[in-house]
Amino acid sequence: MNEAQERQNPAATRLSVPVPDLAGMSDDELLRMRICDLKLKIAGSELESRIEKFSAELAAKGISFKPLCYLGDEWFCPDGCATIAIPFYLAHPRLKKLEDKMMMEVEGGTESWCMRLLRHEMGHVLNHAYLLEKDKRWQKMFGPPSLEYSESFRARPYSRRFVRHLDGYYAQSHPEEDFAETVAIWLTPELDWKQQYKGWTALKKIEFVEELMSKLAGQPPLVMSKTKMGEAARLRSRLEAYYKRRRRLYAQEFPDFFDADLQKLFVPAAAAPDNERAASFLRRSGKLILNAVSAWTGEPKFTLSRLLRALTDRCAELDLRLRAQSAGVEIAAYLATLASHYRSTGKFKGA
Repeated sequence: MNEAQERQNPAATRLSVPVPDLAGMSDDELLRMRICDLKLKIAGSELESRIEKFSAELAAKGISFKPLCYLGDEWFCPDGCATIAIPFYLAHPRLKKLEDKMMMEVEGGTESWCMRLLRHEMGHVLNHAYLLEKDKRWQKMFGPPSLEYSESFRARPYSRRFVRHLDGYYAQSHPEEDFAETVAIWLTPELDWKQQYKGWTALKKIEFVEELMSKLAGQPPLVMSKTKMGEAARLRSRLEAYYKRRRRLYAQEFPDFFDADLQKLFVPAAAAPDNERAASFLRRSGKLILNAVSAWTGEPKFTLSRLLRALTDRCAELDLRLRAQSAGVEIAAYLATLASHYRSTGKFKGA
């Protein structure tokens, strides 16, 4: 087909584009591709069976309508819509591998993680579809939805006012997230939430959700927009630009590490010349430390990895050595403290 024919019949041009062999591509080749040219579909991917399982969970809870799931650039439910965007990289194993390399984790990459995220996003769908946040009881239970979202919030790890579903005490970040997380707990099959949350204030929230859902059973949604914001099939950005943007989003300006902190964790080489170098230990144990701190603080691994790398480089510059065998525990605690401070203040350490 020549250029003139393409202009006359663009639909035919789109149909003639072959599905690329993503599995056989190198990272560099993939990064040069536009997202829309990946030709990804939910049908035939591992997502298909997971969405079917999710639909069965909804039916078991008496929810008669199903949200429209589509491939987007991240996990989200567009405001005012009954749709759920699922990251496009989950539709192909080769893209999951690239995602893991670029971001150090694949959000929703396992079945259990994917199902937890679908249940969470369904909380937003229900909120939008039935305009629930406008209800006075909803606002009294969860708080005013007009509160501004913030990347940092003061998490209370031992608070019993909030359910625990996604990592990082996400229910505490905003009233809408509190509701979505509570719905997710209520949706989880075979979870005895009455026993698990016995004595918790959060139990009243789950009971409120159950009462609310029983009243809405069989009722058609008030809002049923199927808008697909950020649909992968329409995204013309190349993967290289996509990851550059995301890595910049998760990157932080780190403070200079205080030597006093490091000297509490490690010792100068002159004091223990035969002990293992701190930098070598951190490079060897970094992945294990990173996984533990990310799981308990909710901070993205990409951000924590840059933090750990800066710490490792500074240890190498000062030629610090291990003080004791418990170094890994102490370093994890130190990183968790920095991450928790960032979570509540927006900074990794105060001035």
